[in-house]
Amino acid sequence: MDLDYIEILDTTLRDGAQTYGVSFSLQDKLSIAQRLDELGVRYIEGGWPGSNPKDMEFFKVIKNVPLKNSEIVAFGSTRKKDVKPSKDSMLNALLKTEVKTAVIFGKAWDLHVTEVLQTTLDQNLRMVEDSIEYLRNHNLDVIFDAEHFFDGFKDNHEYALKVVKKAEEAGAKVIVLCDTNGGTLTSDVQNIVERTKAELKAPVGIHCHNDSGLAIANTLMAILKGVNHVQTTINGLGERCGNADLCQLLPTLQLKMGLRALVNNKPINEQLKDLSDLSKYVYELTNLPPNPYQPYVGKNAFAHKGGVHIDAILKQLRAYEHIDPSLVGNRRELSISELSGRAGVMNMALRLGINLDKQSDVVDKVLNEIKRMEAQGYHFEDANATVHLIFLKALGYDLYPFQVQLWRVSTMKNNFKFTSGEVMVKVGDEVLYEASIGVGPVHALDQALRKALLKCFPQLKSVNLINYKVTVVDSASGTASTVRVFIEFKDNSFQWATTAVSDNIIDASAMALIDGYAYRLIVEKIKKFRIGN
Repeated sequence: MDLDYIEILDTTLRDGAQTYGVSFSLQDKLSIAQRLDELGVRYIEGGWPGSNPKDMEFFKVIKNVPLKNSEIVAFGSTRKKDVKPSKDSMLNALLKTEVKTAVIFGKAWDLHVTEVLQTTLDQNLRMVEDSIEYLRNHNLDVIFDAEHFFDGFKDNHEYALKVVKKAEEAGAKVIVLCDTNGGTLTSDVQNIVERTKAELKAPVGIHCHNDSGLAIANTLMAILKGVNHVQTTINGLGERCGNADLCQLLPTLQLKMGLRALVNNKPINEQLKDLSDLSKYVYELTNLPPNPYQPYVGKNAFAHKGGVHIDAILKQLRAYEHIDPSLVGNRRELSISELSGRAGVMNMALRLGINLDKQSDVVDKVLNEIKRMEAQGYHFEDANATVHLIFLKALGYDLYPFQVQLWRVSTMKNNFKFTSGEVMVKVGDEVLYEASIGVGPVHALDQALRKALLKCFPQLKSVNLINYKVTVVDSASGTASTVRVFIEFKDNSFQWATTAVSDNIIDASAMALIDGYAYRLIVEKIKKFRIGN
């Protein structure tokens, strides 16, 4: 095997599907497989045929899907004790998939052999040998996953080595050492991989779980010790704490270590451009919230908040970034906060299309206002519209096209719950009053506000609220706590967000709603002329 090439087997569709709370539909699995093929991983583990009808259907359907780069492999186990391979339903299910390569796992920890399988150590060796030979005799290549290998090696290294040697003798093309419980330290991985590789001629692989937070570190250590087959999942999905994360491992291998890990024909600097999108796509399918702190692909992976950091990054990108975020399809974020300093304010102004002189007092006004509001509990990282409105206020512009003079909500409950909202809105010299019923106070208020505004601003009809979040700023006050409301709006392809803080959740919601609708109208105005001084 090429020493400069690391073979990737992604097991998102099998091991990743064992993530608590995750259930892939058949279409989900097909879509992820096509994304992985486009990315260019060598093997895609499609599932465990024979264990469930969905996985059997996947292998039936995927045969008719043209793949450009990847090979679909099927997962299974060694034969059951006291059952011949030819009579074992799981092994025969592998044959029915018509794949070229099967991945089967066998026990490498004597504790599992005697306590879980409740068989003898010799019988387990025969199970490994018989199963691999049976598949090889049916023209399948076999990747052998030595389950619990590291724990087994630590308890009884002689037996663990017997298991992998027997798999090699039976014809396995790759021997994969599995840290199934995820508890092995990196120093132990180094030692055990070295000792095991010295006993084998076949290529050695690694499969790490993240129960100690070491899945990536252990995988990289194994690679440094000569392993050239690694198993991963997208976003580190998997049983308990998950597996080694493909989205972290790939950039490290290709951009840091100079190793090839993909089999597509794109230039090396283009191969990972879709990685961040792949990560987001799988989060969406799994209905899991994206991890903003995920290395390489997380929203905050290249986000800069501190004033010193922002000032430096504007002068030299390498000052606080280990790679160009565009290489993995991510982007740089320079947020504004009380820590930003003048450089951060100037940069944000440029991003908003506002021309400011470095010595402008507007910079100080904005910075002071940001500090004042953050002391109240505001956060501005994602609230782009609120930040823009702060700049406009500091510049002396009063562009609000309406004023909400009064709002009121009430909830009554007898045999059924009834919530109403009322608003009084002034537009020019006209005062509008509207009321509406909603499923809750915020919804009722929003409906009443929309009804009033649409009379004068019909363009707001296409505006949708796509996100509403409430965060307790100071929980020490219990039900009297200060809360922060965050609302995201969308109008076709235009998206913006506002935030507001109050010790009254309805008041905070009202402020964020008002600013959100006003901002959509203000944007139309500021497009007509250049703002700056």
